Amino acid sequence: MTITMILMTICATTLVYAAPLIFTALGGAFSEHSGVINVGLEGIMIVGAFSSAVFTLQFSTVFGGLTPWIALLVGGLFGALFSLLHALATVTLRANHIISGTVLNLLAPALCVFLTRVLYSGKGQTPVINQSIGNFTFPGLAQIPVIGPILFTKTSLVAYAAVLVGIISWYVLYKTRFGLRLRSVGENPAAADTLGINVSRYRYIGVMLSGLLGGIGGAVMAQSITLNFSAATISGQGFMALAAMIFGKWHPIGATGAAIFFGLAQSLPIIGGYIPVLAGVNSVWFQIAPYAITIIILVIFLGKAVAPAADGENYIKSH
Repeated sequence: MTITMILMTICATTLVYAAPLIFTALGGAFSEHSGVINVGLEGIMIVGAFSSAVFTLQFSTVFGGLTPWIALLVGGLFGALFSLLHALATVTLRANHIISGTVLNLLAPALCVFLTRVLYSGKGQTPVINQSIGNFTFPGLAQIPVIGPILFTKTSLVAYAAVLVGIISWYVLYKTRFGLRLRSVGENPAAADTLGINVSRYRYIGVMLSGLLGGIGGAVMAQSITLNFSAATISGQGFMALAAMIFGKWHPIGATGAAIFFGLAQSLPIIGGYIPVLAGVNSVWFQIAPYAITIIILVIFLGKAVAPAADGENYIKSH
């Protein structure tokens, strides 16, 4: 295998695994900039993966090749609806954010596996979907010497869409009036309230955006990697996205870059066999590498990274 083929394999595989993490990490950034800690990203991804898989199985004959792309939106919609539980608990009922997010993580797999058994004759997983997000070659860009074949040939289109969403998220958070108001309720809700900003409304919006993007992340996982839904479809992806958000210092561009790094870590079991210096390493080490890297990064950066000042604090409006 040539060096170009090796690099093309590494880039394509990394982007496939990075795409779900990018969407979910960006969602977490929106929630936490509004002042609501969202450790329930794992549960939100599970709901997005389940709903998108069921939609694809039911409607693939109706929508044809568009089905997996519509399924991403369906996953995002159900993720947003599921995240409303977290918003209601933390914003309206002023519950502890960590406990509420943990409840989402416990509720989602039990609920979705139960519904899977109901819908598919008692089986614990859905059938394999017959329409999925395949590889894509960018016309024109693929002809660029050297980088064209590596970056733009038979690669993940949804991963490039995720990177674009990361850039848009940065613009929305830091260059728009909405972003300024959202960040203000996460930094100093009392001051924002004094200026007439509805703190509860913006926190609801922040949490629902995390549900929307987290649901899309789960749907991407089901549509491009596992190609079905089971209890093991997500398996820690939400926690990795949370770590990517912290590693990226709650910044959309930083979270996107960190998610790509985690995607590279997750692709090691596949690409390790193509890299001569890694070919002799036991594959078990590659399989545990993403989780070990996640723990190490959280230990190193969790204490040093600075979250929004009012992140995790409930706001009680004074009269």
